Amino acid sequence: MFLSRLSRPWALAVCALPVVALLAVTGLAPLPFTLAQPGQATNVLGNDRGKPVITITGAPTRKTEGTLRMTTIVATGPTAEVDFGDVVDGWFRTDRAVLPRDVVYPVGESEKEIQKHNTAEMQKSQDSAVEAALDYLGEDPEKVKVTLHLADVGGPSAGLLFSLGVIDKLDGNGAGGDLTGGRDVAGTGTITADGKVGAVGGVALKTQAAARDGSTVFLVPKAECSDAQAELPDGMRLIPVTTLKEAVDALRLLDRDESKVPTC
Repeated sequence: MFLSRLSRPWALAVCALPVVALLAVTGLAPLPFTLAQPGQATNVLGNDRGKPVITITGAPTRKTEGTLRMTTIVATGPTAEVDFGDVVDGWFRTDRAVLPRDVVYPVGESEKEIQKHNTAEMQKSQDSAVEAALDYLGEDPEKVKVTLHLADVGGPSAGLLFSLGVIDKLDGNGAGGDLTGGRDVAGTGTITADGKVGAVGGVALKTQAAARDGSTVFLVPKAECSDAQAELPDGMRLIPVTTLKEAVDALRLLDRDESKVPTC
């Protein structure tokens, strides 16, 4: 055979050629992955681009202290080219995640269709968040009107924080103080109209976004505790919740007896 007539170094070099060629092609070719990283952590008690995130009419509101941050991740788009080097870099970084593209984006939909879907999910989430908050407080939705404004964010994952923001602006902790206790609180979670909190994904990156912007408490859907603990920033306290009531009760309890507040 040809290889048998070559010296060992030359034989190894010839055998390695296909592998080197494959790696070279793979390194240049786009791969079906999406790269994600920590995104914005917007205070729903404050303003976004000069407008209040939460506006309430029909009932007296209170001035709030502290922060309630809804957290996001930023992902490469459905048509973005991700190569082998990007994937390897993402695997070795704690502030990046490499995800199959079809897990993040529906197969076969255009960017415009995906954006339209995410906007619809955000609107649905906002409606549920307002309904859940007003129902929790016993307020009449025909009299109390709530408008939510948040630019460039799609999907349903801010629902829990929107509800908490409405409750803090209307009722605080129920005893004259702030629901946050003046703390910098962040979190994530979907919300249903009857106050159930659901999982969202990307929580390990969201805790990093929260820590980056100064939060020390993070409300997480109970089902995602283990994911949130994976890359938990130092000094961040996780509070698992399954309902809006559990979230409110936990925040109130932080001021009275921290030892009784549930943790992951």
